[in-house]
Amino acid sequence: MYQKLVKIFKRFFTDAQIYKYGFNWSPMYRRSTGKVIQVSEKLHYVKIKIPISFKNRNYVGSIFGGSLFSATDPIYMIQLINILGDDYVVWDKAATINYRRPAKEDVFAEFIFTEDEIEKIKSDVGSLNEIDIIKTLNIVTKQGIVISELEKKLYIAYKAYYKEKRKKTQNK
Repeated sequence: MYQKLVKIFKRFFTDAQIYKYGFNWSPMYRRSTGKVIQVSEKLHYVKIKIPISFKNRNYVGSIFGGSLFSATDPIYMIQLINILGDDYVVWDKAATINYRRPAKEDVFAEFIFTEDEIEKIKSDVGSLNEIDIIKTLNIVTKQGIVISELEKKLYIAYKAYYKEKRKKTQNK
């Protein structure tokens, strides 16, 4: 459903606008209490804010760890799907979050892919058909104090290779 809407919206809006407002209006993302506040034109940079509110405050008054995790969970995968295009498959494979201190105020996270990273991903997938990459980021306060550290493992493959691989495993 979301992919069909994106194709329609591409006639009227930039990729960055669709990414930002698509997330912010999506019921699945709104429940995380996260908000996409900045997206670069080529989608290589995304910044989110997780405001503290009655919706995500836990028993001791800090942001519930599940809100911190869920607000960051889909960003890298969907960011990379949009950067790489239709010839690639991208899946979240694993994630780890380490909580360093309670989030008692609004917090932020920045998701960054450099041009060199994208070229390396394309090159590696070009020679291996599929790869795993690990991306890390910090969730921080406005002052830059690290609240938690996140590590995401992403699977990337050529779509044709992935479909063929799935056929083989389903026929066993």
